[in-house]
Amino acid sequence: MAAVTIYTTRFCPFCVRAKHLLGSKGVQYSEVAVDGRQDLRQELLQRTGQRTVPQIWIGDTHVGGCDELFALERQGALDAMLSA
Repeated sequence: MAAVTIYTTRFCPFCVRAKHLLGSKGVQYSEVAVDGRQDLRQELLQRTGQRTVPQIWIGDTHVGGCDELFALERQGALDAMLSA
């Protein structure tokens, strides 16, 4: 199973949705909480060009945010990415 990393904040409803989807599939993920962490926010900006959370990686592939994760699920592509 591919390693999954998700940058989040504590009260972000999109982060909660993304984590719920991953959890419902039995996926273990590494969560990087950026609450109050300007250094981690800067790292996120450098890695993605984005300031928003969640930002999700499956293996070395940057998936994007919650909407993109759910789009992969609707397309039937998420399970294949996770099992790669």
